Amino acid sequence: MIKFDIITIFPDQIESFASVGVLRIAQNIGAIDIKAHNLRNWTHDKHKSVDDRPFGGGAGMILKVTPIKEALDQLRTPNSKVILMSASGEILDQDTFRSLAGWDNEKQKYDSTDKHYIIICGHYEGVDDRVREHLIDFEMSIGKYVLSGGELPALILADGITRLLPGVLGNELSPMLESYEGELLDYPQWTRPADYQGWQVPDVLLNGNHKEIEAFRKNLATKLTQSRQNTKK
Repeated sequence: MIKFDIITIFPDQIESFASVGVLRIAQNIGAIDIKAHNLRNWTHDKHKSVDDRPFGGGAGMILKVTPIKEALDQLRTPNSKVILMSASGEILDQDTFRSLAGWDNEKQKYDSTDKHYIIICGHYEGVDDRVREHLIDFEMSIGKYVLSGGELPALILADGITRLLPGVLGNELSPMLESYEGELLDYPQWTRPADYQGWQVPDVLLNGNHKEIEAFRKNLATKLTQSRQNTKK
């Protein structure tokens, strides 16, 4: 099982998303346990303040180190890994999801050992840097842009890990035959009807020749990947 403890000032956002879809399925079959923890529970003033003005001046407010440290003291176990979601962190990719889920990317083997991830959702203008320097194991980002908080990135992290766990998607091939597995984007897909207002499905997908279909799909995936790479240049 993988246990997710998510530290946030908006636990409702986490709980709402975790109650549907893949995360709900994974909880129901015992593959994961996910809990949202309100950072304000570790404050000691009447206003339950989790932020303060930055030393040296500047715009906005900064999440304080004290409540985060106290939350981690309560939640951390010997096998915990603490992850800070931050715009300046290492950008997530499919290999990272696979590694955190327990897959050996070289040997294609799965490690079923229990794992525990504590995810800190950043907010406001950022987090006191002593959190990054002393309290976390990883700092991760979902892309080169800035959001209003770390809740969406935390959910993306949990979702990306969870869907790779054995038994969660039902079809064991699903997480292996999709975008970014094997360095290629997923090939385009079609379904019924085969002819819709003159828009037709490629004939090769209808002939039942699985070797031809596999070659056709690989060619499409290669061309799509190359075109996207060229677009970014």
